[in-house]
Formats: sequence, C-alpha cells, structure tokens
Amino acid sequence: MALLLCFVLLCGLADVTRGLSITTPEQSIEKAKGETAYLPCKFTLDPQDQGPLDIEWLLSPSDNQKVDQVIILYSGDKIYDNYYPDLKGRVHFTSNDVTSGDASINVTNLQLSDIGTYQCKVKKAPGVANKKVLLTVLVKPSGTRCFVDGSEEIGNDFKLKCEPKEGSLPLRYEWQKLSDSQRMPTPWLAEMTSPVISVKNASSEYSGTYSCTVQNRVGSDQCMLRLDVVPPSNRAGTIAGAIIGTLLALVLIGAILFCCHRKRREEKYEKEVHHDIREDVPPPKSRTSTARSYIGSNHSSLGSMSPSNMEGYSKTQYNQVPSEDFERAPQSPTLAPAKVAAPNLSRMGAVPVMIPAQSKDGSIV
Repeated sequence: MALLLCFVLLCGLADVTRGLSITTPEQSIEKAKGETAYLPCKFTLDPQDQGPLDIEWLLSPSDNQKVDQVIILYSGDKIYDNYYPDLKGRVHFTSNDVTSGDASINVTNLQLSDIGTYQCKVKKAPGVANKKVLLTVLVKPSGTRCFVDGSEEIGNDFKLKCEPKEGSLPLRYEWQKLSDSQRMPTPWLAEMTSPVISVKNASSEYSGTYSCTVQNRVGSDQCMLRLDVVPPSNRAGTIAGAIIGTLLALVLIGAILFCCHRKRREEKYEKEVHHDIREDVPPPKSRTSTARSYIGSNHSSLGSMSPSNMEGYSKTQYNQVPSEDFERAPQSPTLAPAKVAAPNLSRMGAVPVMIPAQSKDGSIV
C-alpha cells in the first residue's frame, strides 16, 4: 500500500515538472533615464506542447488607475509592436528567433513614464507560463552648481551650496578640499555630506578650491568652487564713488537735454522769422525820383512867374534841393517800409506836390 502511494506521488510530481516553463526568475531592475533596459524572459518547451507559440509582454503602469497594456506580441510567426503609443519604436525582441526559447526584450531611451511592472506570458498549448519584472527609471544627477551665498570677507558668515539641476532621490553629497593641505576645516566636518555648509566667522585659512560630488543609485555629478576669503572692503569709499558717479551721470544727461532744448528753440525761431517775411510789398521809390518831383514842381511854379522875379526865385528855390539827391545811386532797402495814410502825412508836415506834364523838348505844357 505504501509502495503504491509513493508511486502515485512520484508520477504526479513528474507530471507537474513537465511542460512549458520560464527559467528567468522574477526581479527588479533600475536604470537611468535615457538608457536601455534589458528585460529577460527565457523559457523551455516540452514535447507535449503542440499548440501554436504565442508570446505576449504587458505593462502594468505605476499608476494603478491605468489598465494593463500590451506592448509587444508574437503570434502566428509575426511580431506586433505598435500596441502602446508611448513605447512605439522603443521596444524590441532581443532574439531574431523567439521560438528558440528567448522572449527577452529591450526598452530603449527610457523615460519616467516607462516605470511599472512588465509581465512576460508564453503560451504553447497546453503549456502556459508567465514571469514579472519590475522596472524603475531614475534620473542621474546633472547640472550641479557650486556657489557661495554671502560675502566672502574675514569675520563674515556665509554658506557654501551644492545644487544639482535634476536627479532622482535619494541623493548623497560629499565635499572635498582640493588645494593646500586638502583637509576640510574642522568646523565643517559635520556638514561634509550635506548640500549646504554654513561658515561662521570666516578666516583666510578657509580659502581654497573645493569640490562637491552628488550621487544616486544610477549616476553622479560634480562641481568645483573657488573660495577667496579677503579683508573687509572700504564700503564708505565704494558708496561715495557710486554717489559721485551717479551725480556726474545726471549732470551729463542734464547738459545734453539743455543743448537739445536750446537747439530746438533756435530752429523754431528761424522758422517763425522766415514765415513773417512779406514778399508782396513793393519797394519804395528812390531818392532820385523824389528829387525829380521836387524840380518838376519848381518848374511848374516858374511857369506862372514873370521875368522880373525869376532871378530871385531861382536863387532861393533851387538852392533848397540837396545835391546828394542827384549824386547818390538808388539803393534797395532790406525791409519794406510801412504804408502811411494820407491824414498821417498831413500831421507830419508833408505838402502835396503836383507834377506838370512836359513836352518832348522839355518845356512845360
């Protein structure tokens, strides 16, 4: 009876071990963003597995609200890899012949959205098997910047800071001194693994070159810092220089504005004078014509006189005509004279003159 029971158990165990199986154990993989992840899935077949071979990879995103997505499929001797838009063109079988027992895949150019649980399912009736692989995508530290927050003067308090632009947590920091004795100041030892070192009552001994290394599980980055602790600067002189420079700048600006304003005023005045010149006023009569009028009037008077008083009249009247009226050439005035009304001429003592007509030989008519 006991022998029969053992035989039944052994036969059952043989039946369980036979059939399709995936030899790759379940595992977790961590990779950096931008790298390629290799997800293994190797299997063995049994002679009893006679059905068609189907291989399917599914992704269970880290967001539990999303359903499982088929990312690549082998069925009917064909490969289908356009099921999941987020991984289109980035997921491939590593083997050219998956029927040989290797259903592993590569996921290239990893992104943070690729984080999740990947499941490999192999089916060849009546055998079925599946394994899971957990993929975690991390970001390497990069763009790390070292700088001093504060004034690097003796006796001052300031901070040394180390800040990466990006990087997945957790991050580890390590400060080192690269110059002189290459020993970190004793007060800083407690903060050598911190992103910030607080410096109290700085001294010139703190001067030197320092480095900060940032690390996580997928990579590291480093930055350099030159620290120069100097004596306090003459702040009063600096402030005075800044004030004087500002005043000189204001004076210069004021002078430029004044010159521009003055030039505009001159141009405006020239335009106004130009528009005020009248071109329709006729030029005044010359002094020669006045003298001729004067002589003509005297000839008219002579025509009415007798020969007895002609001599006395000529001596008194012709001597009154200025000789300069005949000698001076007519000149054109620069400005047109203003017109004077007849009543105003009478008030000024002007006498009306009648010019008689003359014949061709010069006699008075």
